[in-house]
Formats: sequence, C-alpha cells, structure tokens
Amino acid sequence: MCTRLLRRCGRIRLIGLALAAFFLLSDAAQAQLIPSGAPIPLTTKPPVVFVEGYIISCGTTFSHNFGKFDQLFQATNRVSLLFDNCAFSGKPSIEELGNNFRDFLAALKYTDGSPVTQVDIVAHSMGGLIVRSYVAGKQTAAGVFQPPVNTGIRKAVFLATPNFGSSVASRFGSDIQTDEMSNGSLFTSDLATWNQGTDDLRGIDALALVGDDGTGLAVMSGFDDGIVSLSSGSIGFAIPGRTRVIPYCHNAEGFITTTFLCPPGAPGIAQGGSATDTNAAMVLSFLNDTPDWQTLGQAAEQNKFLSTGGAIYVRAKSSSDQFVTIQKAEASKSLNVKNSAVAWTELLPAQIQNLSLTTGAGTLQKSFNLPAGYVSAVTVKNGPLISRVLPAAAVIKPLNVAPGMFVAIYGSGFAADTTVADPLPYPTTLGGVQVTVAGAPIGLHFVSPTQINAIFPASAQGLVTLTVSNADGVHTVNVLVQPAAPAIFTLDNTGSGPAAALNALTYAVVTAAAPLQAGDYVSLYVTGLGTVHLVSGLQVADQQPSVTVDGKVCPVVYAGRAPGFDGLDQINCQIPSGIAPTSSAPVVVTSGGHSNLATLSIR
Repeated sequence: MCTRLLRRCGRIRLIGLALAAFFLLSDAAQAQLIPSGAPIPLTTKPPVVFVEGYIISCGTTFSHNFGKFDQLFQATNRVSLLFDNCAFSGKPSIEELGNNFRDFLAALKYTDGSPVTQVDIVAHSMGGLIVRSYVAGKQTAAGVFQPPVNTGIRKAVFLATPNFGSSVASRFGSDIQTDEMSNGSLFTSDLATWNQGTDDLRGIDALALVGDDGTGLAVMSGFDDGIVSLSSGSIGFAIPGRTRVIPYCHNAEGFITTTFLCPPGAPGIAQGGSATDTNAAMVLSFLNDTPDWQTLGQAAEQNKFLSTGGAIYVRAKSSSDQFVTIQKAEASKSLNVKNSAVAWTELLPAQIQNLSLTTGAGTLQKSFNLPAGYVSAVTVKNGPLISRVLPAAAVIKPLNVAPGMFVAIYGSGFAADTTVADPLPYPTTLGGVQVTVAGAPIGLHFVSPTQINAIFPASAQGLVTLTVSNADGVHTVNVLVQPAAPAIFTLDNTGSGPAAALNALTYAVVTAAAPLQAGDYVSLYVTGLGTVHLVSGLQVADQQPSVTVDGKVCPVVYAGRAPGFDGLDQINCQIPSGIAPTSSAPVVVTSGGHSNLATLSIR
C-alpha cells in the first residue's frame, strides 16, 4: 500500500518522526537548565531555583557551580532554574541582589502564561544570604526592611551559607559583598535581628547542610568547610533539628584548594554528581518530600562542637535605644570586636554566659543561657528590653501577629505588677509603662517586670515598630503583622493542652468530665483572626478560618470577636462524626497560617 501511496506514507513517517523528536526534545529541554526569561514547564512540584554564591570572576557555568543537580532533579520530573549573580554588573550589595531576586521570582511564568507562585530553593554560600535578604526585604540603608507579603518559597536548602559571616571572606576580594560576609558585619547583624530581634526565616521549611572537611586554616579542623564554620552555617537560630553536618568542603577546586583551605580532591558541598552522593541525596530527598535526608549526615545535636557549644553576635545600646560603640567585650572568653559595633565569637560553652561590655555608654552587663548549636544574636542595654511579641494564647510559627490580636510582650525591665480590671477601652499607660505601635499608643491589660499584655491595633499591617517606654528608657523592635495569625487559648496556659472551649448550647466548659460529642456545637476561644466587619451587631472576621478536630473538618458557623471583649476571638463550629472517644483530640485553626495544636475531649 505504501508503494502506491509513497508520497503520503513518506509524509506520515516524517510527521511521526517530527512528533517523536518533539517529545524527545521536550524531555531533553526539561533536563537542561531553563534559560532566564523562558517559560517554565508545569510539573507536579514547583521549579527549583539555584542561587549562586560569591563569584570571583564571571563566566562559570551551572555545572561548574552545581554539578549535575539539574539532571538529577529532571530524573524526578523537576525543572531547574538559575539566579545568576553575574547578570548584574559589578559587585552589587547583597541587599541589591536580594531585590533583584525578588524581581526574578516575580517575572517567572509557566508555559500557559500563568505566574509561578511557589518555588523551591537551593542556595550555596552567599546565595543563602541573598535569599534571606529577599525574605526579610532588607534594604541597603541600615535597619530598613520591606519584606514581601508572601515569600513564594515552599522549601529551601542552604548549602554552606555564612549566616554570620566568614573569617576568610576578605581573602576572596575587597568589595561590598566580601565585607558584608565578614564576621561581625553590620549586614549579618541586621539580618539576624530584623524581626523581633531574630530571624525565623518567615516559617519557610528549610534545611541547612554544613561541611566539616576544611583543613582548619579558616577556624579549626573539623569545625569548618574551608570557608564557613559549623556555627555560622547552622540555621538553629530559626529551626531546631534542621542543620546537618556532612564531610564536604565549601568548593571542590580553585582558590580554596590552592590556598590550602580545603584538601586537594575534597568534594564540594554544592556540586551534585550522583543521586547517591550524600549532598545530592539529601537535597533531592528534602525537596522531593521524602524522609531519607534525616538519616544522612550528622545531626547538629550530635556533632562534638555544635552539641556542646554556641556562638554570639552582640550589639550594645543605650537606655534610650541608640547603638553605642563597643571597646571591649568579655564572656567566658574575650570576644572579637568589629568596627566598634559588633562583638562576636564562636566555640563558647553552652552555659550561663556573663557578658560584660565596655561601651560608649559605660559598662553594660547581661547574663543569659547560651544555647548550643548556632549563633545567638544578643542585644545588651539598660532599661526596658523586648525579647518577643507573641500571641497571648500560645507560641505560633512563624513569628507573626495579627491586627486586633491580644499579645504578650516578653522581656525585662518593664514595671511592677499592675492589672486592669477589664475596663474598655484599656488604658494606654499602666504602671508607668507605655507601648506604641508605629508611634501610636495601644491599650494595656497587664504589666509586670517581664511581661506586658496588650491589644494590637486593628489598623496595623506589614512590618511595624513596637516600642516599650518607661522612666528607665525605651526599646523598639520590628514586628511582622499578617492578615491573620490564629492562636488557641488553653485551659492550662501551656498552649498545647485542653483548648479553652465551651459547649455552645449548654455553656459548659469542655473537659474530660464534660466532653463533646458528634453534632455538638463548640465555642473555641482564640486570638489573631484579624480584622472584622459588622454583621447584625457582631464583629465577623474578614478572613474566614477553618477548623479541624482529629484531622476532620469542623464546619464553622461563626468566627469573629467574642462579644464584649477586645482582642478575644471566638469560633463556633459543629463537631464532626467519626472521632473515636478521647480526652485529647487535636484541634487546629487555620487562617493564612496554622494555630498551635490544642486538644478537645470527645465522647
């Protein structure tokens, strides 16, 4: 038949070959790095964005920096992209690169034209600082941050990121990037303290891999990868249990080995060669949502250095909250002082440390329990000192508050115990203490030397300043406000015990002796549902929350302010069927983020 219809059959064969070539090329295209600006194929998991570290001279390829990682991800049906530092002329500051990274993410499009709203990240060395700078919205001016409303990052792997700098950064160049990556830099100090004096990575699901195969010329044998110390590379300051040590060097070749910072032939922590290599297997496992990474490498909590020691970054302030110069700093050993501004050291015993600083405001002292495993950012000052601003109900993650939330401000040097007997509105001065948010006084319910309970303003949004002032001085921190940040009150005030809840029909407190059953309506008492609007005289939450009990949906019939109370929210929902009798059925409220996990008694 094909003899009689040779031309037609030939055309059919050509079309078939063309189609086969198209599909083969499509698969091959995904195996390659997606070029900058090109549309991104849709896959079941978000694209993986690789972020380079410090580049001495441009012109290197993806494979030079990251080996075969793009091919390894393609084998699991993942698409890879590269954020190229060399696309930006000169050596711009890390803050500028963070803003460039923001624009890079915003421009990503799928092949159907829809925007890419979520990515995974693999960041090497300085690349991790670029990502952190973007997440915090850090700007070049000291202390200025413009964090994005949503980071768009699902998961991140930080490979040998010098979160608190490197002792050998200056060997690679004399520019703003190497200066910002030096131990004791104002950049790393600012980044470590941008949100309530810390950085929680905005709750991003993250893993840090740090190497210990340096020669020891950078810091100490077994404690660095030739460039970055275990303490500096750890993300224990944000997430416990997510830093793992592997026998790799910072890079596998070039300046690092020629200067003997790494031994010849040592593997580079960012260079993926085979899916069975420890570094590649851990990155692939974590980003592909398998548990294998948990059994590879060594947990920081088991490392001989990180399990027993920590490190500190110290800034000093006057009682009026102005930074002051540091001439000398002592703890259980002498600290290094960078530019009279930041005192720092590593390899301190994890124990009570008594800091003594000689400063432009006189001698300042502070005692604190230094945690093991990471670098702690510490502020030392006289007068009031804020350590955290949390929902009064419970600790939640990430470190956010919501408009109209009942908050607890923790710290020291506030005032003697004073409580308000529930007048409305609450006073803006109590026990000689005033709290302002973005410069405006807020209502206070309780004041003690170490805690203040207050109502966050309903108008607050984004990153705002919170200031505590009394006769002894003032202290200001940044606080990140999200539209909602639910937290459940508990009867035992632990944040993880029996929920503060009533049977909505009998008004009985829900306990093991008075449990709920399927079909009952429960009133949960929470805070952090956010802004409200009036409906039939009730203040209904603008953002409707969802509730699960024992993992099953508890249909919500009301969510908003508890009538007659500022800062206290109430959710009414109907207990679903199918819950086995228990005194501790887990209950979670979700609105933007997840609440703490409390419990309900069910019969």
